[in-house]
Amino acid sequence: MYFLLMSYVCGIVLLPLRLSGPEGSCSGRLEVYHNAAWGSICDDQWVIRDAEVVCRQLGCGKALSANGSAAFGAGEGVIWLNRVECRGDEIHLWDCSYSLKNHTDCSHKEDAGVTCADTVRLVNGSSRCAGRVETLYGEEWGTACEDDWDMKNAAVVCRELGCGEAVDVLGNAHFGQGSGRIWPHQRFRCRGNESQIHLCSSSSTLKQNCFNDSDVGLVCADSLRLVDGSSRCAGRVEVLHRGQWGTVCDDDWDMRDAAVVCRELGCGEAVDVLGDAHFGPGSGPIWMDDVDCSGSESTLKNCASAGWGKHNCNQTKNVGVICSGKLYYFCNECNSQLLY
Repeated sequence: MYFLLMSYVCGIVLLPLRLSGPEGSCSGRLEVYHNAAWGSICDDQWVIRDAEVVCRQLGCGKALSANGSAAFGAGEGVIWLNRVECRGDEIHLWDCSYSLKNHTDCSHKEDAGVTCADTVRLVNGSSRCAGRVETLYGEEWGTACEDDWDMKNAAVVCRELGCGEAVDVLGNAHFGQGSGRIWPHQRFRCRGNESQIHLCSSSSTLKQNCFNDSDVGLVCADSLRLVDGSSRCAGRVEVLHRGQWGTVCDDDWDMRDAAVVCRELGCGEAVDVLGDAHFGPGSGPIWMDDVDCSGSESTLKNCASAGWGKHNCNQTKNVGVICSGKLYYFCNECNSQLLY
């Protein structure tokens, strides 16, 4: 998730920021991109008001805490921001007061982070990529009625959670009944290409016959992942086939292939491709070799390759990818944020 590259393309300022850490996409060390390098933020004056702005900007719900003292691990490279002062009601972090430079008076032991509440989750399934749909409204989790839920809605939730493609929509409280409220505004009507469920249009009308025995559930494919990197958007490429995770050979692997992986995982743009098991060798089968994507495919399995399990390499040739994360653009003319 991302902030701060001061470049202009067609009147749009690209301002990336991201959360990097093991706690998930809505918690982690806060990093910004400036002068072609990712850097961290010093925790001087870092308080919950600042975290509220970050969580709001990233669509991650309520800020639970503003973390200091490198709570999510020490970063590397430059410390770009210090003395951030937000009121708490700003729309973007760059609307706050801050000092932007190479802060050599602050060490990475003082890296700032945030813990936000996710806005959507899947509960009671066999993995985080299957279960009852629950969304956050204010400070309370609630369920969604199965009415009007279809594969387009499911595709958005699976993408937002980094769980690959939507496999199935299940009604009748397939994953058990929720105990919270059924949100009236959760009758979503997604086109299917939205990056987050709250960006879909919705209805405020709730049918009188909708109870928790009609809670909707989803199953996502979770057929692609990045492993052993610093976040879920960087690491060794692994794919799920016939119920078993396996690796991908770096033969002919390029930025077009990486672009498909990053898009499928909801991780923004491809930043780098790393071969020779840069993130460590995997185990199990090598599922894909000679991958050749055009770059426009929606999922890696749609790209040309030598065929499942057909290869002439070993685990020392595992390919890795680094993605930018979710990218946010600020439009000068319309004074609004656009999510890529």
